[in-house]
Amino acid sequence: MSKSESLSIKCLAFGLCLSLGNGLAATEAYALDPASGVNKESRPFDLFKFGFFSYKEGRKEDAIEAYRYAAEKGHTGSRWALANMYADGDGVAENDLEAFKMYSAIASQGVEPGSDDTGFFANALIALAGYYRRGIPDTPVKIDLGQARQLYFQAASTFGIPEAQFELARMILSGEGGSANVHQAKKWLNRAQKHGHAGAMGLLGNLIFQEGQSARGLAMMTAAVDNCAPKDCGWLQEMQEQAFSLASEKDRRAAVSMTQQMKQGVN
Repeated sequence: MSKSESLSIKCLAFGLCLSLGNGLAATEAYALDPASGVNKESRPFDLFKFGFFSYKEGRKEDAIEAYRYAAEKGHTGSRWALANMYADGDGVAENDLEAFKMYSAIASQGVEPGSDDTGFFANALIALAGYYRRGIPDTPVKIDLGQARQLYFQAASTFGIPEAQFELARMILSGEGGSANVHQAKKWLNRAQKHGHAGAMGLLGNLIFQEGQSARGLAMMTAAVDNCAPKDCGWLQEMQEQAFSLASEKDRRAAVSMTQQMKQGVN
């Protein structure tokens, strides 16, 4: 997983765009322009909304200002949005340590079951897992694979997030942060691929291929390549091409048929 996904993708993942879009309209006024009716004393959610629309309209400085005021008032979503911007260097100088601190603050607050903050909390867990997995150079945040694995497990098991399930499976498969266990890795990959995670489908297909189910494994890898996210397409295609070169002509033909079935939702 990359350090953090774009704000728009995260919004889609957690339903944020839908919740913000209902009954709201964009405005020509700057986020904290008096004409907008919003100022630093406004309610946290009002500041968040204007920060969100400022961001969508490309006015990132205004978005940051609004988010900061809302975050100071304890608004989790604003803190999350700021953390994403710092992690990506999006409208502000990239600062992984600052992002790490914000994600940590969100995670330390916990979340009530069914809370509107659930998506922000779960995303913070995944972001923190990524930081612990690679560390942040020249900071106190060092590589801690055990902590990374535990955070992925929490996001994967409690919230059922496919990306967390995929990354957890990869760690279990390679023995990062704990013992290696192919059976457990396959379980998490299967959960993630059932929710449309192409990387999980491809990696599970490769494991199945190596275990002797050549046609089905190749079909899964091929279907994954056809539906992969940009960050996964390179390694998925390389893996699929290698398997294709090793498969028999009979298995290749069978895989083509299975791939079509998978695309049609038969399997």
